[in-house]
Amino acid sequence: MRRVVVIGGGIIGLAVALELTRRGTEVTVLEKEDHWAAHQTGHNSNVVHAGLYYKPGSFKARMSVAGNASIVRFAREHGVPVEVCGKLVVATSEAELPALRVLAERAEENGVPAKLVSPAEARAYEPEVACVSALRVESTAIIDFPAVCAAMVRLLADAGADLRLNTAALGIRSGTGGGVEIATGDEVLRADALVNCAGLQSDRIARLAGLTPRARIVPFRGEYYELRPERRHLVRGLIYPVPDASLPFLGVHLTRMLDGSVHAGPNAVLALRREGYRWRDISVADLAEVARFPGTWRLARKYAFPIGLDEVRRSFSKRRFAASLARLVPAVRPEDIVQHGSGVRAQALLPDGSMVDDFLVQTAPNQVHVLNAPSPAATSALEIAKHVADEV
Repeated sequence: MRRVVVIGGGIIGLAVALELTRRGTEVTVLEKEDHWAAHQTGHNSNVVHAGLYYKPGSFKARMSVAGNASIVRFAREHGVPVEVCGKLVVATSEAELPALRVLAERAEENGVPAKLVSPAEARAYEPEVACVSALRVESTAIIDFPAVCAAMVRLLADAGADLRLNTAALGIRSGTGGGVEIATGDEVLRADALVNCAGLQSDRIARLAGLTPRARIVPFRGEYYELRPERRHLVRGLIYPVPDASLPFLGVHLTRMLDGSVHAGPNAVLALRREGYRWRDISVADLAEVARFPGTWRLARKYAFPIGLDEVRRSFSKRRFAASLARLVPAVRPEDIVQHGSGVRAQALLPDGSMVDDFLVQTAPNQVHVLNAPSPAATSALEIAKHVADEV
């Protein structure tokens, strides 16, 4: 039987491992942390995206639309909490209407159930919302992605997969008789193939395996607030702004979670460590690596002023953060929100300073490296897994 080692125990790594076991492959999963879904999967907004934002025909568009259906079906089959609640994307000024219409056209091209609605119709969904028009998207859902991962782990264990927490890959080389050898702290694992789903560490794992990755990971931290319990009534579901097409982020939005809490955010600032969830989480080595990469400075020249500066200011100012939310729901005030937490996004960056907009998979003999799996990767996890398994 073929043996494959998967590095990374987030939703992509676990989904790939599950798909490989279903195809009759013997799988070992290595996760350097002491629990599954420790980083990006465990720190995201738990939204199942519909697929309306992405360029028709792109990996993102195809996989998110298919993934929306498959991840909801998986959750229901395995007792994971999920609710298909829909969402509103709202234009708060006339200037945003052309971009909103483009989103409506993309939704139609991508096969996403969505319709433009009037301000009065929008308020039927969200009584406190302010807009000149909105796009109602029916298939957006909220879910518990760590619980999805827990279900995958149970299925993998039942299938006999070798699941290893607290196990980092420290060295990778081609096997003497073919295949791949992976050194951990305790032993050398021999496998027919390697799959790198290491997320924030994916480019480093690729270099460890002898590749020159086509993109470099630059970490961006997204910080969240939540509405105080007595103000949760201001939001019934999900309210998003019209995104800036020149940026990879969707903008600060409001999301009612499965437990009834309402999360607000995220903003986007450079993280000072690969897995840095607070401003005080600093790694000199990680910062030096970011500083040495020419793409970082080219990106900074394009976005540092005023966009990047505004994001940093909002990071330190509850008043500014609340003002961003009040564009969508005017009743939100600074005293209505409290800090909730943050996540770190593994943004793949090219040497010319451009952000990789689509999923990026790089292969080598007996190796498959998932170098960019940004949002909606969690939504698309089961579909990405099929693609990666085909590459293996």
